[in-house]
Amino acid sequence: MENRLRDEAGIVQFRRSDGRSAHPTSQGVTLRGLGGNASSRALVTLDGVPQADPFGGWVAWPAYDAVNLGGVIVTRGGGSGADGPGALAGTIGLYSTMTDGVEASAAYGSRESLDFAASAGGAIGSGQVAVDGRYSRGDGFVPIARGQRGSVDRAAPYEQGGLGLRLRFDAGDNSRIEASVRGFFDRRDRGVDFTRSRVDGVDASLRVLHDPGGAAQWQALAYVQLRDFESGFASVAATRNSVAPALAQRVPATGLGARFELRPAIDGAHPLRIGVDWRRTVGRTEEDYFFSGLRPNRHRSAGGDSDTVGAFAEWVTGDRSDGLLLTVAGRVDRWWLGTGYRSERNIGGTTITDLDFPARDGWEASGRAGLRWTSNKLSLRAAVYRGWRLPTLNELYRPFRVGSETTLANAALKPERLWGGEAGLDWNDGTTILSVTAFANHLSNAIANVTIGANLNERQNLDAIDAKGVEFLAERRLGALSLRATWAFTDARVRASGAALPLDGRRPAQIAKHGGSLSLRSRNGGDVDGFATLRYIGKQNEDDLGLQILDDALTLDAGLSWRVSGALRFEARGENLFDELVPATISSAGVIERATPRTLWVGARVAF
Repeated sequence: MENRLRDEAGIVQFRRSDGRSAHPTSQGVTLRGLGGNASSRALVTLDGVPQADPFGGWVAWPAYDAVNLGGVIVTRGGGSGADGPGALAGTIGLYSTMTDGVEASAAYGSRESLDFAASAGGAIGSGQVAVDGRYSRGDGFVPIARGQRGSVDRAAPYEQGGLGLRLRFDAGDNSRIEASVRGFFDRRDRGVDFTRSRVDGVDASLRVLHDPGGAAQWQALAYVQLRDFESGFASVAATRNSVAPALAQRVPATGLGARFELRPAIDGAHPLRIGVDWRRTVGRTEEDYFFSGLRPNRHRSAGGDSDTVGAFAEWVTGDRSDGLLLTVAGRVDRWWLGTGYRSERNIGGTTITDLDFPARDGWEASGRAGLRWTSNKLSLRAAVYRGWRLPTLNELYRPFRVGSETTLANAALKPERLWGGEAGLDWNDGTTILSVTAFANHLSNAIANVTIGANLNERQNLDAIDAKGVEFLAERRLGALSLRATWAFTDARVRASGAALPLDGRRPAQIAKHGGSLSLRSRNGGDVDGFATLRYIGKQNEDDLGLQILDDALTLDAGLSWRVSGALRFEARGENLFDELVPATISSAGVIERATPRTLWVGARVAF
């Protein structure tokens, strides 16, 4: 899923590696140059349910391999009030679909990789049921770039899977109940001893929808997220010929939420959405560190909770297909941070630190106003918006260390706030699609890791990040083929003062100035289908001061499938066919960790 999202202009993930090799805590996602932070600044939802980790704000992308998705809708820019709080840079909405029949696939790939997926569904009484599952594993690749490896470096294996169940059934003439439960697991390794990670998760939701035709519509939703994350971190010698444990971490976290939405009937339509929602997050980190050999000498516990209650409204008026369309959305949120804590003690001995952080609360408003005029094939559009994001429990309370670099938490962090606007045009004549969008965003109180001393950083609120740029999309149908190109130019700059003054005027970490993709794929579902996708990402800073630079990269993915019968297809595909070195991270010592090298797959798919 995360690799497919990279084809869309302006979508950026904190690391260039994907969910088979990246550390789970580095999988945040953002839009329009508002990066430099592993927590997601974009709101990711699945059927309207927030997906960010309750403690850290990162996204467990492997969880969606076990979800039969019917589509993804990307809303760039914040302020989409009806989607919930946290839509600072935009919203990525994932939408599942009910399987009708049976589908199954199996594939074998490079480095002893296996991938199995299956889904089945159909009618049950007056409703529907669908089951989706997936399992994948691989021996992995050596993350460290060739020429920099030592005797401790080895391949980093992964194993992932999940199972989901969805039910949909009638509850009276005008009502429907939808229930969903899914669980997933994720096991990865960072390519040296003591670095295995484990993520287990269970999500459940229950939704009631009432639609009596021309009368008022309403829906109610309740959901729960359960996450249990464990990870080890290692200290590797400069020669990379010895390794020792540095940290053993466990993070249990829970997310809860509920939502009620009403769409009153007005002149036979439903242009107005009004509602209320609530989200609660609770989590903590339990860490053993300061090792002597294989034995930890200290323990840290840190965590807290947060609540957000909001009311929203959205009004859409005009013609959705031709003429003038106006959209106005807004929401008001009340947020609370409960009493946070951080304690550190010598294992079996004295207490070193025992801190309680005072509870805080506040109000935030967000909104979006958009206008679109369409005449025949041409559309002109503009929007202004305001969004906000509450700091995660991880940012507030948990310090961490990577190698010799220590980053301090900051319980006084303020919410991030964004003002932005955009203008663009679209052309669609049924064969050719063109879209150009210019945007400008001002993100105040941007949370970043700021260097405050030698090998010492602290999470701080920067004065601002200013990001402006252009996004471009072109698509052309060529008979049975479709050619699609996307490109994003982003000029992002940090505005900083005080201790963060050295960052003033610099580009934020992890944000490239240029990025894009070019795809050619068949679109007729014939006996032979195929695709080829070029992706380009420009060079970017690894750190806040721009001392380590990640080089640009150009990769090619391609695949072919052959229908051998009405139900059976054989497939062959490849990732990064040029075997391009894609730098994912670079340490202060210049050691480069890479993203996925060339990977080849063969497999079969059956559907009936």
